[in-house]
Amino acid sequence: MKAESKQHAVRESWLQDAVRHLEPVFSKAGYAIPSVRVSCGFPASSSPRTTLGQCWPRERSGGGVNEIFISPKLDDPVQLLDTLVHELCHAVDDCFSGHGEDFKGIAQTVGLEGPARMAHATEELMVKLSMISQELGPYPHQAIVFPPPRPSNASRSKAKCAQCGYEVTLLKRWASYGAPICPKDNLRMQEFASETIENTTEHDTESVERGIKTSVDDIRRAIS
Repeated sequence: MKAESKQHAVRESWLQDAVRHLEPVFSKAGYAIPSVRVSCGFPASSSPRTTLGQCWPRERSGGGVNEIFISPKLDDPVQLLDTLVHELCHAVDDCFSGHGEDFKGIAQTVGLEGPARMAHATEELMVKLSMISQELGPYPHQAIVFPPPRPSNASRSKAKCAQCGYEVTLLKRWASYGAPICPKDNLRMQEFASETIENTTEHDTESVERGIKTSVDDIRRAIS
C-alpha cells in the first residue's frame, strides 16, 4: 500500500523536512548533516538568474548554523532536492573548500557528478530523490519567472588621441568639461561616438571554478 504524501503549508517546512529525508543519503556515505536552516530566497553576491542555491558558513549565522537558500525560480520537487543535496555538501564542509577537492569528494560520495560548481545527481541518486519527493508531497510554491535581460540605456563617451591612439572612457560627470589632454603627446584628445553598455545581470560573481583567485574571506561568505 502506497503511503500518503504530506501536505506542507509553507516552503520552509517542506525544505526542512527534505533535509530530514536526505539524512540517510549522507549517513550511508559516511557524512553527518550539520544543523542547517533552509529557506526559499535569492542568493547574495551571485546572479539571481543563474544561481539556484547558496550555503552560508556557520560563522556568518547568528544562530551558528549553516544557512541555505534555494532559489524561488525552482518549483520542481526533484530539482529542488538535487539543488539541496549540492548545498548540503557545502554545509558538511562548512564552505571551507568552496568547490575544491574536499567538496568534490563529498559530492561524489553522496551521488553527485559533473563539474563541481554544477554538480548534480547521478541517475541512481535521481531515483532516490524522486521517491523522497513523493513522500514530501507537493512543494507549496510556484516558480518566479524572470523576464529576459534588456540592454541598458546607459552609455559612455570616449576620447582618443589622434596622434598616438591613447584612449580613455569619459565619465558622465566629467564629460561636460571636454576631452582630456593626452599624457604622451600633450594634445587635446578627440571625443567620439558613445558605446552602449548592455545590461550585465546575467554575469555570475562566483569565481571559484573559473580560475580566478578568491580570498579566503570571500569564500567564507557564501558558496553557491
